[in-house]
Amino acid sequence: MPPDPVDPPASPDRRKLLLAGGYVAANVAALAKLGRRGGPRQDSRVRTSGSPEDPRGSATDGTTAPPRPRAPALDDAPPQPAGDHRYAVVLRGGRVMDPDTRYDQVADVGIDGNSITAISAEPLQGAQVIDVRGKVVAPGFIDLLSYEPEDKGAFFKIADGVTTNLGMHGINARSKDFIARFSGTCAVNFGGAFDDPWVRNTMFGLEVGQQASPDTIRALADECARQLDEGWIGVDMEPEYVPGTTMAEMVALAKVAKSYEVPCFFHGRFSGYRQNRPTLEEIVNVAKETGAAVHVEHIISTGGTWDMRWSLDYLQKARDSGYDVTACMYPYDFWATYLGSTRFGPGWQERFRIGYGDLQVAGTDARVTEATFRSYQRQNKLVAAYAIPEQDVRTCLQDPTVMIGSDAILTDGNDHPRATGCFSRTLGRYVRETGTISLMDALRKMTILPANRLERRVPALRRKGRLQRGADADITVFDPATVLDRSTVANPAQASQGIDYVLIGGTVVKTPAGVDESKQVGQPITGSF
Repeated sequence: MPPDPVDPPASPDRRKLLLAGGYVAANVAALAKLGRRGGPRQDSRVRTSGSPEDPRGSATDGTTAPPRPRAPALDDAPPQPAGDHRYAVVLRGGRVMDPDTRYDQVADVGIDGNSITAISAEPLQGAQVIDVRGKVVAPGFIDLLSYEPEDKGAFFKIADGVTTNLGMHGINARSKDFIARFSGTCAVNFGGAFDDPWVRNTMFGLEVGQQASPDTIRALADECARQLDEGWIGVDMEPEYVPGTTMAEMVALAKVAKSYEVPCFFHGRFSGYRQNRPTLEEIVNVAKETGAAVHVEHIISTGGTWDMRWSLDYLQKARDSGYDVTACMYPYDFWATYLGSTRFGPGWQERFRIGYGDLQVAGTDARVTEATFRSYQRQNKLVAAYAIPEQDVRTCLQDPTVMIGSDAILTDGNDHPRATGCFSRTLGRYVRETGTISLMDALRKMTILPANRLERRVPALRRKGRLQRGADADITVFDPATVLDRSTVANPAQASQGIDYVLIGGTVVKTPAGVDESKQVGQPITGSF
């Protein structure tokens, strides 16, 4: 990957751009307080908004300086080393933000091996000292909704601040094969979900519109259990793309997920205008019938479009009734998918309230016309559809329970701006430029919330998504004044700007010079049952 860009942000026009789109307590606000090994320990006096105080300073008006907040630590973290300890890596003087505890202070961060071993208001000594003054030091971002971490895509994820890439939209492989393929050769931490569409087709020969027989459903459930035993951390179902998926099939797989205490991830059945209600009702009914945790994938495009307030309120009512329901989104006013998919069946213009000119062929500047539509459809071209109201994006972002998930990873022939700019866009456009959400709330959506969603049966995630002593040293350092996405539909392969340093397991994998593609330090994220 080339060095980081230094040119100014692109014109705002390029923002009008792409794809459709753990276990958590019913009250998501309580997630960080769940009694669990590795939970946070800290003083209650922490800053929750505004600029951080520099705790190295003192009062200048003759009064006593306020007490310094105690730096957060996991319950089982070892004591901080003595003052003369020399750390392997020290991040010097950044704004340290831990969304789990809302700690927000200027401090040094000390790292030894793959762990954070100190957060200190006093200067620390280190073999490698990185000056990050004026920058935010945050937990590495967790992309909850991604795909296979191929090299090119993984490098661009790192450039966007992502340290853990989770294919919870389903991975097209058996879990043991996926883990074997990427172990020791992946730039980011990786994991994924059992993919019902792939398994029902490749292993059982079912076409997308074909319903599974009772015997086949039982066999699917057995296969799901086997693959969870081998390493998957969730179950993915996609009734829109596989309309043959029946409630009986979804319930059978959800019962397996419930028994393993992992969530079901749903790409809902409908995505058109006024179809959000039956979409969400079907997903929540699976939770009601089985007790399984359920997650709505990319609610911004599937389950909420044109009626976002109702959709978010409906999910909250389900949580208030005791059901474990969450959702994620990407911060774009367009979705994208292939023209050969069921989404572009007859009546798509009415369903999505768009026309041919609202479709752009990915990787090009070309807009679709009535004359070119059939040709592109035969070629199964990927297109961006400008079909999401900007107000829906903002309303969804402001919901404190909704997480960020890109629903994309850059590969040849699958060119999504979200694959390379999702997280920086959240921080640049929707935190700094529009003030839609606060910086701390944005960081929660891409760190601790996805970790909480899956950590019940995924021990590795109990130490990720946090900037605390004892947590994994997966860290993203960015400049809040410049961080921004640069990718577009026409040119998605552009690294984000303002992501200065990324560490994975204590190893520096990105600097202002770019991503070090020789560092293949990603670890598998698997379940423990």
